[in-house]
Amino acid sequence: MILHPGILALLLGSTFVLLMLLYASAIGIKILAKWDFESSSATQLSLERQTYLVSTLTSYAFGFVLLSLFFFVYTVDDIHKLFVGAMCAVGSLNANPVGWNVLWAKMLCFFLAAIWLAANYFDQRAEDFPLIRIKYSFLLLLVPIICFDIYFQSRYFLGLEPEIITSCCGSLFSSKDSSVGSGMAGLPVKPMMWFFYLSLALHLGTTLVCCYTEKGFFRYLLTIESILLFFVAITSIVSFISLYIYELPTHHCPFDIVQKEYNFIGYPLYISLFCGVLFGLLPGIFHPLKKYPSLGAEVRRVEKKWFIWSILCIICFTVVATWPILFGNLTMQGYL
Repeated sequence: MILHPGILALLLGSTFVLLMLLYASAIGIKILAKWDFESSSATQLSLERQTYLVSTLTSYAFGFVLLSLFFFVYTVDDIHKLFVGAMCAVGSLNANPVGWNVLWAKMLCFFLAAIWLAANYFDQRAEDFPLIRIKYSFLLLLVPIICFDIYFQSRYFLGLEPEIITSCCGSLFSSKDSSVGSGMAGLPVKPMMWFFYLSLALHLGTTLVCCYTEKGFFRYLLTIESILLFFVAITSIVSFISLYIYELPTHHCPFDIVQKEYNFIGYPLYISLFCGVLFGLLPGIFHPLKKYPSLGAEVRRVEKKWFIWSILCIICFTVVATWPILFGNLTMQGYL
């Protein structure tokens, strides 16, 4: 089991990430204790050189963290064939329930790592390093979360045993089950459709408004709407979008859609959703940075790109989600 290429890549990659982040944290502690931009001492010059090295290492580490979410999903789906009773990634995750903790941790790390990368980008664009303390303080908060992710991931993969008989999505997203998944699967289709498309329209509308106004209110509103849209979209995938993809009114699994049998439609669906939500979060999070004279112009320039990317990603997500509803063979007339 451990010799599976995907598992090896995740475990080895995570080990290198941990080593790089621990080194970056050690330098970060030194920077937080001794940083003085007004000083021209040898210590300050050394710290300024080190911060470029640390930023580069951490950027590569967090780049792997971003990709590892989708690679983890691909790997757990690929190994489901090794377990009796597994039909998709759900079976692999149920083979060792710690896997669900890995999935939630990787989703959280995806957004937190992206936020750090954006903060690092702005800090390196300013001559006076205005975010240096904020950036490294945030890094020290992130490292324990990354450690938990790596710990759960190691426990999950090392604890898998092929002889285990596992349960799959048929039981997890069944009306007879009392889990959160079954609750989402049991939501009425038509009201969820209205709620889903209304959430998309509000998000896109707020994003367009942000393109033409500098008011922070709309940026903060967009951040809140992005968080809400993420949960609404995931719930909608389980509730009704998956039904139209599978063309089966009783199949609610959000993982089978990443398989070849369904043209890997899950990957553009999830990637566009995660990216669209992320680009919607960032403007509100970084709006306060406009008060820094050395960052104000750069933040305004970059956030315009974030708005455009958020709109494009959410439109892509909407098209991918809506296509099987409009052009698929399933009508759901008896279920609406």
